[in-house]
Amino acid sequence: MKAKDKAPHIFRILHEQFPDAHCELIHNNAFELLIATVLSAQTTDVNVNKATPALFKKYPTAEKLAKAPLEKVEELVHSTGFYKTKAKNIIACAQKLVELYDGEIPRSIEELVVLPGVGRKTANVVLGNAFNINLGIVVDTHVNRISGLLGLTKNDDPVKIEKDLVKLFPNEHWTLISHLMIFLGRRVCIARRPQCEKCQLQSYCTYFEKKQAKDLKLSKAK
Repeated sequence: MKAKDKAPHIFRILHEQFPDAHCELIHNNAFELLIATVLSAQTTDVNVNKATPALFKKYPTAEKLAKAPLEKVEELVHSTGFYKTKAKNIIACAQKLVELYDGEIPRSIEELVVLPGVGRKTANVVLGNAFNINLGIVVDTHVNRISGLLGLTKNDDPVKIEKDLVKLFPNEHWTLISHLMIFLGRRVCIARRPQCEKCQLQSYCTYFEKKQAKDLKLSKAK
């Protein structure tokens, strides 16, 4: 089945399986989501969620974080890994927010990506989840891997994967399809040990189809 034909079925099944799929970075506003997403690079949402309550209690706005001592911020974000770089990035990000946008979070990818530590993926996270603006699809490690396994893309570059996915799903589903794939990746299609027997997408999964064919070939050879 072609990707464009199975994409609607994949969305429907995932939505039924994970009706509560959402951004798992805990945040109260767009500023907190932006900083949390920058901190989430190369670590888990769980680790970020452990660090951000104290960080945001101390520095709840861009104006306050912009003036924060580097050493103090390093201490607060230490558990997220690469803390020296991340502390510099979020302080610089806050400073740029104040300088360019009066401390407010802009609502376009072009304006967001000029902020230190912010790339297209982070911009899409903030726009989709804080403002319900769907300008693209977030392609993290889960979406990257699962979209390939399902046969929705043949690319491994996040930008190219995003271009493939936006052609397959309607605009209003762009933020949600990312969450759905992430939920699947964290709960069922786990890297290195995908639980295919528990997955409801077997009929639409290219990986499972190839796995079945391989198993059948092996069984006939015995």
